[in-house]
Amino acid sequence: MTEPRSTATDDILARRASALADDDGFFDDADRFDGDQLDREERTALRRVSGLSTELEDITEVEYRQLRLERVVLAAVWSEGTAQDAENSMRELAALAETAGSEVLAGVLQRRQRPDPGTYLGSGKAVELRDIVIAEGADTVVCDTELAPSQRRALEDVVKVKVIDRTALILDIFAQHAKSKEGKAQVELAQLQYLLPRLRGWGESMSRQAGGQAAGGQGMGSRGPGETKIELDRRRINSRIAKLRRELSSMKTHRDTRRGARDAHGVPAVVIAGYTNAGKSTLLNRLTHAGVLVDNQLFATLDTTVRRAETPEGRDFTLADTVGFVRALPHQLVEAFRSTLEEVADADLLLHVVDGSHPDPEGQISAVRAVLADVDATDVKEVVVINKADLADPEVVDRLLRHERHSIAVSARTGLGVDALRDLISVELPQPDIEVDVVLPYDRGDLVSRIYEEADILGEDHLAEGTRVRAKVMGDLAAELAPFAAKTA
Repeated sequence: MTEPRSTATDDILARRASALADDDGFFDDADRFDGDQLDREERTALRRVSGLSTELEDITEVEYRQLRLERVVLAAVWSEGTAQDAENSMRELAALAETAGSEVLAGVLQRRQRPDPGTYLGSGKAVELRDIVIAEGADTVVCDTELAPSQRRALEDVVKVKVIDRTALILDIFAQHAKSKEGKAQVELAQLQYLLPRLRGWGESMSRQAGGQAAGGQGMGSRGPGETKIELDRRRINSRIAKLRRELSSMKTHRDTRRGARDAHGVPAVVIAGYTNAGKSTLLNRLTHAGVLVDNQLFATLDTTVRRAETPEGRDFTLADTVGFVRALPHQLVEAFRSTLEEVADADLLLHVVDGSHPDPEGQISAVRAVLADVDATDVKEVVVINKADLADPEVVDRLLRHERHSIAVSARTGLGVDALRDLISVELPQPDIEVDVVLPYDRGDLVSRIYEEADILGEDHLAEGTRVRAKVMGDLAAELAPFAAKTA
């Protein structure tokens, strides 16, 4: 006989993933500026059919199991913070599980000083969780933290269904959404790094050995213990990790080359970063008509998208959309996506997008800044963009505007405040500050064009020997113009 779930837990589950469910016509006008939404159609092309599970009753019969989410029960330990923090974390876990394609049936929230080192919840609560799993007909338990391998095994032994943790869940979502070659390699690297210390064998695989020729009776010089199967798997995983790192290093070189070409032409770089589902891709589409995927789900964007944009006065700059962050983002993902996140560290301006309608926007800001610190991007000039201002509580928006010194409230969906954001970007971007007076031959129209694109023109005259231009330019362009300096009388 199980105890009835608390009112708080029922309330959490009744509102689970509310940010995903309550669209409020979010996409009614998306196609006006989002372009072709083929990715969303592809992601929703498959539907889960209930009642077809072939999962074995005894999980220990399966030596290596592929992560498969269907009907899940959530489990979390509340050891610090307020009850509201615990509820927000549980709701986010439910949203993650639904994004991965599962159906959330129930949840348990255990109040204790620290997670149990054995079964995470404690032996008594683990038995109660088993009863809930049986009553709900669940086939998976998702825990709201990263479990130690021993904790996962001990909890599985009690509940008799598959147990995964928050890290495995996020990795599964990333694996579903990765599209580019680099994105897929980054996700695979993170998955292998997560799997390596968690390799598990059952039955004979723990002692099965490949003794080489000795196993076939090949005689002297070939005898030996060989490798157990789990050791062989570990070696193969390490080899694959090394190969993926070499591939990603090569891809980083190509991206650095492209970034270097933009820098050589003096094009300022603006990067959009922020919590997952804060509206970063919608803002990119609103500013540049990029046509990237916009979907009301977590981690819809994994691959960095770079587009060219213009300030109101016509200055070019690049605008990049990056992968979203989340509370307790797995360190394997931060490491695997480090080369991509370096786009933020090298930017001239960071647009830190925050969901103003979220129950805990300050928590989102803290989580994002923690990840930015991991990739050494804390010195980049930052503007906090409070998005979804049309849905947010005005008092919350005012509180954020007062607390964050460089901030602005917008609605990427409706366009509210976007023009003011463009003006703010123009002000915050590096300004040309080196005054030059040059005479450019008429066959150097390329330099004249660059001056018009990148500089502030102070004056222009057409002389017999060429075009005389006085302007304020950036340092790299000033160096190229130095040989053409006008001679003073």
